[in-house]
Amino acid sequence: MCKYSIVIPVFNERDSLSILKSNLENAMKSISDSYEVILVDDGSTDGSREIIKKICGEGRRFRGIFFDKNYGQTAAFDAGFKAARGKVVITMDADLQYDPRDISLLPAKLGEYDVVCGYRVKRADPWIKRISSKIANFVRNKLSDENIRDAACSLKAFKKECLDKLKLYEGMHRFFPTLVKLEGYSLIEVPIHHYPRKYGVSKYNIRNRIFKSFRDLMAVRWMKKRYLRYKITSNR
Repeated sequence: MCKYSIVIPVFNERDSLSILKSNLENAMKSISDSYEVILVDDGSTDGSREIIKKICGEGRRFRGIFFDKNYGQTAAFDAGFKAARGKVVITMDADLQYDPRDISLLPAKLGEYDVVCGYRVKRADPWIKRISSKIANFVRNKLSDENIRDAACSLKAFKKECLDKLKLYEGMHRFFPTLVKLEGYSLIEVPIHHYPRKYGVSKYNIRNRIFKSFRDLMAVRWMKKRYLRYKITSNR
């Protein structure tokens, strides 16, 4: 058992992994020495698997989970959540666009809330990606009756019990805030930093950010409308 489990999906991010390890270790020095980092290799084909194994051999706080092929980000998160031993589970990407030092902004709010989501104040992405993300976020909020500022931001902190009840399906990582709220948990958003991608290529584009996720959005909309809500006035 430890205080924090940091779950990070990895898909073809070989050039960023060693830097990510160093950045995480430096950031966690001022946060807590009771933590683990779970790197979930989602069927990488660029040598990321071998680098993860090397990192896990060098750092006792690093653990690796390895898929036989690419299953997607939701599956990677799900495997990480089930393996997590921390009381608080933190999620982030492996592409170095998030600063591990911003992890310190999240736990302070977990006394008042069950989930803390980061939102990127200033996006450091190409204009087409920023526009597609804004459109996707607007549509997602409109159709799911939400007001999440940046649902696609992966830097989040969850009390472990919030994740234990979640039954995830492909593509559901985009809707973590809505799914935990459906279970009755409270949520707040905090501003974080965002940086340009230096290594590798983005796994998302307009097609899979808007059109592919639309089907998933309809499923979440249905779930939200049909979710059981009742109060018991007496029980004899």
